[in-house]
Amino acid sequence: MRIDIVTIFPDLVSAVGEFGVARIARERSILELHLWNPRDYCEDSYRRVDDRPYGGGPGMVMQAPPLAAAIREARQASGGKVIGLSPQGSPLSQATVERLAEEPALVLLAGRYEGIDQRLLDSEVDEEVSIGDYVVAGGELPAMVLIEALVRYLPGVLGNEESAQEDSFGSGLLDWPHYTRPEEFEGHRVPETLLGGNHEAIRLWRLKQALGQTWLRRPDLLEKRELSEEESLLLEEFKAQLELKGQESS
Repeated sequence: MRIDIVTIFPDLVSAVGEFGVARIARERSILELHLWNPRDYCEDSYRRVDDRPYGGGPGMVMQAPPLAAAIREARQASGGKVIGLSPQGSPLSQATVERLAEEPALVLLAGRYEGIDQRLLDSEVDEEVSIGDYVVAGGELPAMVLIEALVRYLPGVLGNEESAQEDSFGSGLLDWPHYTRPEEFEGHRVPETLLGGNHEAIRLWRLKQALGQTWLRRPDLLEKRELSEEESLLLEEFKAQLELKGQESS
């Protein structure tokens, strides 16, 4: 997969390719990262990419001409669709990540300041994505989040191809609790089911915990999911066990 990033801070974004799964993907030639700085397309000696907004107001707005030139060159080089990182975009979800991971190439636009000239967004951007209902200083960190999420779905990156599917949201549920050595830590033991070697019992325990954690923390996800008979029974068991535990501690 090829990902081109249009940003005025290329050194910031380049760091995502130096660590973790993105580094592995680059070393295995599964991922290519290319950076484009709009300042390189400015016609003035100050390499200015922003100006005051028409109509007044605080802050500055990124100008269309240098951004358009950078995006068009990146698109010509890669053929990828252009994704703008913006608080006004559609919320980034696992489904969006999986869909975008199927693209051979993407061009990510990282804005700054108060925003980007709307004419640029209308003419050059295919889709806008938001990583949450909050504001950060620019689109570089959201772009890095998106890259990190995408890379996990590229074939050959993860040591275990099932890892991405078993992560939180991979099945529409939050993840189950994880444990490793030692078996006991400060008086707390690993659940006996995980130590017994019964694969079916472990599968049921993990599914029950995933359902329970989702019910406790993100009930909205369960509202979107049609539970199987097995899942419904396991969730009821989780609720009953939680209620019993609460009664014992009271």
